Amino acid sequence: MSLRLSYTLLAPFYDLVAKPAFAKARATNLQQLPRDGPCEVFLNGIGTGLDLPFVPACHRYTGLDITRAMLERALPRAEGLDIRWVQGDSQALPFKDACFDYAVLHLILAVVPDAAKALQETARVMKAGGMILIFDKFLRPGARAPLRRLLSPLAANIATRTDVVFEQALEKVPGLRVAHDEPALAGGWFRFIRLQKGAT
Repeated sequence: MSLRLSYTLLAPFYDLVAKPAFAKARATNLQQLPRDGPCEVFLNGIGTGLDLPFVPACHRYTGLDITRAMLERALPRAEGLDIRWVQGDSQALPFKDACFDYAVLHLILAVVPDAAKALQETARVMKAGGMILIFDKFLRPGARAPLRRLLSPLAANIATRTDVVFEQALEKVPGLRVAHDEPALAGGWFRFIRLQKGAT
């Protein structure tokens, strides 16, 4: 099943699980956005807009998702925000180079078929010195995690992968450095990661 079709079908039910399970983690990670601005902030894989209640209104936002159904559900949550909506693929972003100060990738790198490509594209559209805020589930390098690896092909066809190793994706994206990395949920399976783009 394609990612677009899968999330079109999941859109009416997505918030039932994703809203209560991850609201606190979203709020915590988004505290890293500056409270003064404006900055250009890219919400990559905005989904139904569950991040929007936690972002400061002083910035200019761009929210991208691969499905129209998810974007339509995000619209009511954007009241009071300066935001433009884009339907597009995180692995082939429809933006010019170096146009964002911050990017937020919440629960997207483990969803797309190619996490490294999505991270490469995000890095491309970041300004030098820009920050990428990530919240997602990743296996640690060398972790056996047989159940997660076994379930990943099935889970990926429905909603998300369970076998993504962040460090393997990052190796393919020169110019990004890890500024912060800490456990978030589920014994460290979910992590908060902050990346900074170096000067070009």
